[in-house]
Amino acid sequence: MNTDRRKVVLIGTGMVGMSFAYALVNQGAICNELVLIDVNKVRAQGEAMDLNHGLAFAKSNMKIYAGEYHDCKDADIIVIAAGVAQKEGESRLDLLQRNTEVFRSIITPVIKSGFDGIFLVATNPVDIMTRVTYELSRFGASRVIGTGTSLDTARLRYLLGDYLTVDPRNIHAYVIGEHGDSEFVPFSQVMLATKPVMKIIEDDRNSYKMEDMKLIEEQVRTAAYKIIEAKKATYYGIGMALARIVKAILGDENSVLTVSAKLCGEYGARDVFIGVPTIIGRNGVKEIVELDLTEDEKERFKSSVNVLRENFEGLEL
Repeated sequence: MNTDRRKVVLIGTGMVGMSFAYALVNQGAICNELVLIDVNKVRAQGEAMDLNHGLAFAKSNMKIYAGEYHDCKDADIIVIAAGVAQKEGESRLDLLQRNTEVFRSIITPVIKSGFDGIFLVATNPVDIMTRVTYELSRFGASRVIGTGTSLDTARLRYLLGDYLTVDPRNIHAYVIGEHGDSEFVPFSQVMLATKPVMKIIEDDRNSYKMEDMKLIEEQVRTAAYKIIEAKKATYYGIGMALARIVKAILGDENSVLTVSAKLCGEYGARDVFIGVPTIIGRNGVKEIVELDLTEDEKERFKSSVNVLRENFEGLEL
């Protein structure tokens, strides 16, 4: 990977894609070249102009322009945020077939360009769309990543931090499984600094309750539906999650993020992309961190795997 140039191509300049682009510009020093591609070429040009006009206020300089698929050839990362939007009351899995057709028209020209970097997928249902990208591109699994439950994990840490009156950055907790209705929180792994939260709950001197923790889990699971009901779409949070993942890749951070990665025997499953804690670096997925789940948590994870597997099997690629 050409880490000196740090070139990112964004495919899809809707609200998710542009929230990601805006986060890149404002955070600074993540990449120094950003290409915008959209089926609506005029919109891509307008978005590039708008971002460029704000560069004087940005932390670092970037080259930003609307491009074509041939511009993918020497990119480090392709971020796919294209697809049809999730409607109010519609599950992420309902989007599957419609967005699969969109991806057919994207992956082929990207590969034909000679692209040899990393795919990062945000389009929902993200776990299955990441697998679709993997199957269509025939790239190695380490170079195909989805945003997975990275945003869900951020939501969880925010809510737990608020509940426990602690900086969310000192909460170590993960949402794992499908980025959708079968996702869950393995509470056996939740830590406040180095202390298990389950021990804090069991301490009679505290007023914290497991019922409240379960409520927080439900709030995380249904957050997207509530946001869509209120403002028709979610985009700021996932845009920032995308920027965080790109930063981890281009910075070769070896950071642990809950992305959608291909399981190869971890958690007793294979050939499915699903949200799990994963070490992310310059070459994509370095290692999947296998959590020590309880028997109940293992069953919940298995159920989530089955949901994704069953929904993928009906596709024609």
